[in-house]
Amino acid sequence: MKTKFIASALATLLTVSPALAETLKISHVRPQDATVDVELRAFAEAVKTATGGDVELELFPANALGDYTTVQERISVGAVDMAVQPAATAADRRMQISSFPYLAANWEQARNIYGPGGAVRETMAGLFAEQDITMLAAYPVYFGGISLNREAVTPGSTEPNGIKVRVPGIKSFQLTGEALGYIPSPIPFAEAFTAVQTGVVDGVIGSGAEGYYASFRDVTKTYIPANTHFEVWYMIISNESLSGLPDEDQAALKAEAEKFEATRWTVAESDQGANEQKLADLGATIVSLSPEELAAMSAKVRETVWPQVLEDVGADWGQAILDQIAK
Repeated sequence: MKTKFIASALATLLTVSPALAETLKISHVRPQDATVDVELRAFAEAVKTATGGDVELELFPANALGDYTTVQERISVGAVDMAVQPAATAADRRMQISSFPYLAANWEQARNIYGPGGAVRETMAGLFAEQDITMLAAYPVYFGGISLNREAVTPGSTEPNGIKVRVPGIKSFQLTGEALGYIPSPIPFAEAFTAVQTGVVDGVIGSGAEGYYASFRDVTKTYIPANTHFEVWYMIISNESLSGLPDEDQAALKAEAEKFEATRWTVAESDQGANEQKLADLGATIVSLSPEELAAMSAKVRETVWPQVLEDVGADWGQAILDQIAK
C-alpha cells in the first residue's frame, strides 16, 4: 500500500510540475545597451511569451562567445545556438554577395534586395543552409560610410588621397577602399580602434554611423556617408538547436523572428540618421555628398571592383544574382 501511495504521489508531482524551459544562447556583436541589444531583449521576451515560457534566450553581447566568424562556425556544429551578426565570408566566399559594394542606392532598393523574397536574402538563406544553419530573419543596419580621425581630403572624389584606412579582411571592402582613393589596410576588428588611435591608420571603412558610434566615436573626427555598401546582419540558429524544440515552439520562434525583422525595417533608416547625429553631437564633421558625387563613386566601384569580386565568388553564380536584382 505504501509503495502504491508513493508511486501515485510521484505521478501527480510529475503531472503538475512545469517543464524546464529550453535556454538558447544568442550572440551579437555590439555592446550591452546598443540598439540591437535592446531590440534582442524585447525579442527574447516576445519568444518567452509566445512559447508559454518553454523557450528562453540568454543574450551574449559584444562578441562574448567569440568574434562573428568563430560564432558562425560554432553555430554550424551546434556549439552555439543563435546569433544576430554579419555573415562570415571565411566560411564561404560566396557570402560576400551580402556586402557587395553599391548594390543598393536607397532604402527602398535595399528592402527589395535584402528583405523578404529579395534575391540576396534568398541566396544567403541557401548558403547558411549548406552550413547546417537556419536563417530566421534579416536585420538591416545601415548604409556604410567612412570614418576618419582627421579632416577629409576631397571626400567626394575617387582620386588617390593618401589616406590610410582600416578595412575588414574581406576582398570587396579592400577593393572598394582602393577604388575610392584610399590606401586600404586589412586589420582585425579587435585591433582597429588602437590602430586609428595610434595613427597606424587614419580611419576606417567597412562600417556605418551606428558601428562608428558604437566602437569608434572617440576617434571619429569626420564621417563621410558614402553609401559604400548596405549592412545587413542575419538572425541565425543552429539546425540542431532548432530541431531540438517541439514543433509548436519552432513555429512560435519563427513567427516572432518575422515580426522582429518587420519592425526593424520600419526603424532602420531613422536609426541611421540618429546615429549620424550622435556623431555630430560629439563634434564629428558629417560630410554631405551630392547625388552626383555618390553616383560617381558607385560607377567607379561597379566598373573596377565588381568584376574582381565576381571572380572571387564565382563569376557565373554571382552574375546570375546581379541579373536577378537588375530585373
